[in-house]
Amino acid sequence: MSAAARTTPDAPKTRDEGGLPTLTIAGSRATLHLNRPQVMNRVQPEDIAEIMRILAEVEADPAVRVLVIASTGKAFSAGAHLGNMAEQAASGGISDAPGNSFEDFVNRLEMLMIPTIARLHGGVYGGSTDMALACDFRVGVAPATVMFMPAARIGVHYYESGLRRYVSRLGLNNAKRLFMLAEEQSAEELLRIGYLTDLVTPEALDTRIDAIAGRLGELAPLAVQGAKRAINEIGHQALDVPALEARMLAAKNSQDIKEGLAAFKAKRKPVFTGC
Repeated sequence: MSAAARTTPDAPKTRDEGGLPTLTIAGSRATLHLNRPQVMNRVQPEDIAEIMRILAEVEADPAVRVLVIASTGKAFSAGAHLGNMAEQAASGGISDAPGNSFEDFVNRLEMLMIPTIARLHGGVYGGSTDMALACDFRVGVAPATVMFMPAARIGVHYYESGLRRYVSRLGLNNAKRLFMLAEEQSAEELLRIGYLTDLVTPEALDTRIDAIAGRLGELAPLAVQGAKRAINEIGHQALDVPALEARMLAAKNSQDIKEGLAAFKAKRKPVFTGC
């Protein structure tokens, strides 16, 4: 049985306010909750393994069409736990378990098969700036959603895939400014440079999240998921053309395209199954 809490869209969502990330699923939407508001939802080493497990779970569930990453408290997230990094540096070096580093989980999130939405209700700091950037949609609120990348303030040279993600998604000049100056950016500036895909009032945040998640849940999964992968690969200049062609052929031969065309002809709403 799934470890996720399956709820109806109107059911109350409960979560542990001081521990590992949790997962709730309502219809076609899954939500991963960061659960350390007392420490600005920093991601601790034990959280990474649980997040990796959650990502595998939602990807294996054919009913799930979209993943939302959310949290509560003052900040969306403060990124990786710097206390562990300081202890490792003091003992002679910084290392991560292979396949279980902060970089590994962010890369896994970026290439997750289903679309992802970051619900940015507050500040986004450190590694969480890359975690949000790895999502397909980033919805923030004014004025609470601010961000800065503090790597240069604390002597950290950022990892390769994060640097590539910043450049591919935000452009060379914006990446340089964010990493090399380490200045806080306002919500409006984040929208201007493309870091945020949507900027709304605090009262409209969940309405906008619901609208995006609902729309993604209605569309043909093979088409949406295939486009996501290809666009990400193109952004990294690493398009796998044979894999793209195989996905295109699968979509062409799917029941979904038959349903889509039949619904268009009948002027009705299609019901896609992802097959």
